[in-house]
Amino acid sequence: MKTRILLADDHAVLRAGLRLLLENQPGLEVVGEASSGLEALDLAPKLNPDLILLDISMPGLGGLDALPLLRKTVPAARLLILTMHDDPHYLRRALKQGASGYMLKKAADQELLAAIRAVLRGEVYVHTSMTRVLLDDMLTDTPAPLEDAWETLSEREQTVLKQVVLGYTGAEIGEQLNLSIKTVDTYRMRGMEKLGLLNRAALVRYALKKGLFPTDL
Repeated sequence: MKTRILLADDHAVLRAGLRLLLENQPGLEVVGEASSGLEALDLAPKLNPDLILLDISMPGLGGLDALPLLRKTVPAARLLILTMHDDPHYLRRALKQGASGYMLKKAADQELLAAIRAVLRGEVYVHTSMTRVLLDDMLTDTPAPLEDAWETLSEREQTVLKQVVLGYTGAEIGEQLNLSIKTVDTYRMRGMEKLGLLNRAALVRYALKKGLFPTDL
């Protein structure tokens, strides 16, 4: 089954280039194009994409304002910002509002494809020239305590995250719980968001610290 992609950018020439690039890759399919945030919000529930490539500067509703709305409209979809802006403020805001990654349009084709593959695996990918921003944030910010966050998760979110920690894939978890892969993915993303965690490695560390599993996991 191919990964369904929605392109949201107000430049038709860029969309055409992206479509050509993506559809030449095995397993990727562009199912729609939007020229504004509002159009993306209209198309997303109809097309049910697995990934949305979202520009920041678009007429009407821009990408950053559309992000939280798209998260609610199509919660299982990955949202990857693709922009010309290398402003750290935009990067922080995008990640805070639920973006799975942040890429610059000047990126080489191969890095964009690497970013797409990464976010589809559930990882967060940031353009190589901007990773220093996140490193500086990690060194200067004191994270809020997460010890009580686990209790805010639903029982199903807790079950899915425990299975993720144990290394089960989305398909395996879905088979065990009689859920679709997309539903599993939704529970995983919501749970991770509530815990303030970005990837499985951070989830494993949190689980061990919380004492959810034996220390020899």
